Amino acid sequence: MKIKKGDKVKITVGKDKGRDGVVEKVYQKSEKILIQGINLFKRHLKKSDENQQGGIVDVPRPFPAAKVALICPKCGKPTRIGFKVEKNRKYRICKKCESKI
Repeated sequence: MKIKKGDKVKITVGKDKGRDGVVEKVYQKSEKILIQGINLFKRHLKKSDENQQGGIVDVPRPFPAAKVALICPKCGKPTRIGFKVEKNRKYRICKKCESKI
């Protein structure tokens, strides 16, 4: 997968289109990512020892990695990711400005 934990991404499809956030967790098998404050759903919880009050809570759900674009740290634009190999090292590069990510 081309997107890693800590990358800044922009949502390109869905109810959160246009918003950006930082990748919190990557799920390799299902090719989904978890982004803080994006793709929130309501969950009804009963009272318990951990949750004293109970009620309705916002829970972030994993988002398909194909529906986000990485924001390049150098040029600041949403871009696709490419790879380059130099001296037996593989780097991710920005397709727009060709800089290393």
